[in-house]
Amino acid sequence: MSRGHRTLAGAALALTVALLAGCSSGAGVDVGGGDAAKGGVLRAAIGGEPDQLDPHKTSAYYSFQVLENVYDTLVEPDAELQMRPSLATEWRTSDDQLTWTFTLREGLKFSDGSALTAEDVVYSYRRIIDEKLNAAYKFATVKEVAAPDATTVVITLTAPTPNLLANLGGFKGVAIVQKANVDSGDIRTKPVGSGPFSVAGYTSGDRIELVRNENYWGSQAKLDGVTFTFVKDPTVALQNLRGDEADWTDNLPPQQVPGLRDGGNPTVQTVASNDYWYLALNQARKPYDDPAVRQAIAFALDREAIAKAAKFGLATVNQTAIPRASSWHYDYAPYNRDLDKAKSLLAGKSGLNLELMVTTEYPETVTAAQVIAANLDEIGIEVKIRTLDFAQWLDEQGKGNFDAFLLGWLGNIDPDEFYYAQHHSEGTFNFHNYRNAEVDKLLDQARVQTDQAARKQEYDRAAKLIVDDASYIYLYNPDVVQGWSDKVSGVEVRTDRAIRFRDVALAR
Repeated sequence: MSRGHRTLAGAALALTVALLAGCSSGAGVDVGGGDAAKGGVLRAAIGGEPDQLDPHKTSAYYSFQVLENVYDTLVEPDAELQMRPSLATEWRTSDDQLTWTFTLREGLKFSDGSALTAEDVVYSYRRIIDEKLNAAYKFATVKEVAAPDATTVVITLTAPTPNLLANLGGFKGVAIVQKANVDSGDIRTKPVGSGPFSVAGYTSGDRIELVRNENYWGSQAKLDGVTFTFVKDPTVALQNLRGDEADWTDNLPPQQVPGLRDGGNPTVQTVASNDYWYLALNQARKPYDDPAVRQAIAFALDREAIAKAAKFGLATVNQTAIPRASSWHYDYAPYNRDLDKAKSLLAGKSGLNLELMVTTEYPETVTAAQVIAANLDEIGIEVKIRTLDFAQWLDEQGKGNFDAFLLGWLGNIDPDEFYYAQHHSEGTFNFHNYRNAEVDKLLDQARVQTDQAARKQEYDRAAKLIVDDASYIYLYNPDVVQGWSDKVSGVEVRTDRAIRFRDVALAR
């Protein structure tokens, strides 16, 4: 799960990618209860346990819910997904757009009090690049990262990169880490960052405790800390919220959300997200290497029924990745449900079986799988649903040990994030073994294309090929849903699903 943040100066502004033009209508929401004062520990119920807390190695959303509050990036997106200063206060580009120079804040420190300098930025980026970690694809055009002095970072590129700011700040998978913390191995459970909170305790299977980082460079957090508990069952999470055992959650029963939005305690807010959910078929296994088989499955699916079962109206059906509110959306939907068409594509193939891998940490995958199984039964494909915990799910995905899986990509900003890592033949997250030379060419061109209109055309062409090939079978774009008690104020419900508690307060 990506997964999935912008005062610009000079030429950098012209290169900033403008996504989701319509998101400002609800992307940031500041709602809360009575008079708040500094202090208190917020109890946050999240839907599952992080697999680890190393930001460069995890791809789990539950990890990034915690890490969003522990780490910083050079820049970060605001509520409208425009890049703003974070560790870097300003940046400039050369005339040829191949050299970017970032100026860091003076006196930056990690949460343990040690200095954070430009050398830590170089180390963090080189670690991602040299070890080919999850976000390595974001640095494909990076030729060199240098630190001429303690507050200056110079990034040299092999080609203009219009989405460089989004790559460097779009999510905490590119966070600035501490070398000593990595070398000790403690980063997996005791990460040392520079964010508004630091990790004070991690009890596996139970909770992660954060405390205010007194060495934070920005305004000090109002809360004394945040305790994340892992509550898989959304009904239990809602009960905990109503019973004053939790103060905030984003794990609510979708069927109850429409009623909860009517007001009262708890407060419940929803906004359209940048996320997409999809079905992926393993093209390294027969018969799913055959595009006709994948297309038959795409024609057999009832996306409206899948979205209704999984999200109870809190989603928009979409056959491409990028949501309709975005200026990058490509309006293309070739797979209207057609069982006759699906059967004709399967002509000569009978007795097909499909093992569909889902995870209990994301209950909507389990629910959606049941609808998909019923849909495919109508065209003669027998589906066996394989339900795993998320750690095992990730392991099986990484090994390619699946026929198919259901999951989502969260928090995307630039179109590159919707397509490259998943569908380029060398993509880091191309676990389903998709290969298309024309798609590779278009995705390579688009990520260095500085003409926005031409870039949009290249992504549209790539998206059409990806959909026609049924590389992913896209299902829907879900809403972001969060709820909190009337004691909580300062919550920002974001389209990129970033969970930030630095400005949240508790009433006394």
